[in-house]
Amino acid sequence: MNDFSRITRGIRAGIESDTGQGSVVPPIYLSTNYTFTGLGEPRDFDYSRSRNPTRALLGEAVATLEGGAGGVITASGMGAVSTVLHALLGPSDTVIIPHDCYGGTWRIFDAYHRKGLCRVVTIDFTDLDQVRKAVAEHRPRLVWVETPSNPLLRLTDLAEVVAIAHAADALVLADNTFLSPILQRPLEHGVDLVMHSTTKYINGHSDVVGGAVISATSELHEQISWWANTIGVTGGAFDSYLTIRGLRTLHTRIRAHEENAAAVVGLLTDHDAVRVVHHPSLPDHPGHEIAARQQDGFGSIVSLELHGGRDAVTAFAAALQCFSLAESLGGTESLVCHPSSMTHAAMTPEAQAVAGLSDGLVRLSVGIEPAEDLVADLTAGLDAAAHTHD
Repeated sequence: MNDFSRITRGIRAGIESDTGQGSVVPPIYLSTNYTFTGLGEPRDFDYSRSRNPTRALLGEAVATLEGGAGGVITASGMGAVSTVLHALLGPSDTVIIPHDCYGGTWRIFDAYHRKGLCRVVTIDFTDLDQVRKAVAEHRPRLVWVETPSNPLLRLTDLAEVVAIAHAADALVLADNTFLSPILQRPLEHGVDLVMHSTTKYINGHSDVVGGAVISATSELHEQISWWANTIGVTGGAFDSYLTIRGLRTLHTRIRAHEENAAAVVGLLTDHDAVRVVHHPSLPDHPGHEIAARQQDGFGSIVSLELHGGRDAVTAFAAALQCFSLAESLGGTESLVCHPSSMTHAAMTPEAQAVAGLSDGLVRLSVGIEPAEDLVADLTAGLDAAAHTHD
């Protein structure tokens, strides 16, 4: 399939690969172990924590979509984070992370820093002068980028950060969860590693927890693979099977998500209950030009800040029927989240303030329901929020 697009090759990974029975969809391999052909003669797969045919197929598919040398599949997105930390960082190493990263990411880095397992420096990646200063001062082993950021959708110029980091012999990792490889491929901008919470868009159905780390080189891939096996965070076969199934509709789902997000943004920008809308599609968004340049779309996560703070958020969420109040994102169903009390609750109040997370901030994961229903539902919620500060 070398003549087909990267997307087609990734989506069709494993199709018609069953030489035994000729099944179109590849079979699932649930066995935990595999026989040796003889003493000292293992097959390609021997024990499923180390390697599993179904998980390997998912890793191949995600790596194909991202354009990487290999993909390691973990049991969760945080499993992907912890694998990278174990593989690349030691007590004398520094990692630079965003001041506004996902709360779970902030929590693990903060814990590692407090235990002396690595040194963590937090900066605003939208300010390239801060990036230059931090890299020059701290000489990091790893620069950790999240773009768009969670939940304020701030954009990082990947090519510029890579140039700064590589000049100091630092590796760069990009969390690409919010866009998926359909809308952004950080490796094309020189990034060394890409991670995903495959729980989100790649699986897309809110029924599997998983993660992935894709490496630009085979050497990095082997290093990440060794550590994932060693610390025991590799994903299970059935979870991998379900994620492959979800991945096959990724391209189509992303298109529907984006169309609906555009309709939602149009509503939010015109409603009096909304103080500000955060979405890179808006021309006045600080990262609009970067998004237009390094992404193939603006994504379907939309954040907004309501007049009236937490009381307004409470009224807004209570009035919604098509948006479920829940953590996570990227599923076919629409979700609403209050970051400061939900996804980012692990951050200290001081860290939340630095990141710009207010009590009136709401994050929407726009699903694939009919756009008119989502707009009507949000209108009801916004009207309810408006009554809290009349």
